[in-house]
Amino acid sequence: MADQFTDQLFPHIRIVMGMVVGLAMSKLLTGFAGLIQHPGRYRLSAVHLLWAGSILVELVLFWWWEFQLSQLPRWSFGTFAFLIGYTITLYLMAALLFPDDIDEYGGYEAYLMRRRYWFFGLLALTFVLDIVDTLIKGDAHWSNLSVDYVIQVPLGFALCIIACASTRASTQLAVVGVHIAYQAYWIARVVTLMD
Repeated sequence: MADQFTDQLFPHIRIVMGMVVGLAMSKLLTGFAGLIQHPGRYRLSAVHLLWAGSILVELVLFWWWEFQLSQLPRWSFGTFAFLIGYTITLYLMAALLFPDDIDEYGGYEAYLMRRRYWFFGLLALTFVLDIVDTLIKGDAHWSNLSVDYVIQVPLGFALCIIACASTRASTQLAVVGVHIAYQAYWIARVVTLMD
């Protein structure tokens, strides 16, 4: 009976997580569509667009990695609450990238630079949450990741600190470029792990 309950619990939890991930993706896609529909409304920014694209990829990667939770032998409300909190953090980053109104900022780059502490603070938090998430998935998952994963957290924190400290466009472009390059590396790793 307990095993049957556990088997039924994961799809339920995945649906709730999927709703929040779906809202985050919807926020980003609606933002991109708004830029296409009204290209002259606000000043566009390469930094902003790259972060928006990167967070969209992050949501897809999160959804992919979370399927491994189906292997958990036991579930608790604490694990469920943690996962929902992690998902909400991702949603908040998406919502920060495409706010309802940026008239007072004049453009997306100025807006992002004024909200950078919030955005990069949440991004730094996701690295901590990902460590907990990885530990929840167990030793087998941890060993699949190897030393590459150990590099991810300090690198991510360093990028967040640099991005919080600087408003220079070149620095911001370098930070988002490194983040995207690391995402591309992990996507290649996912493909390799599937073979």
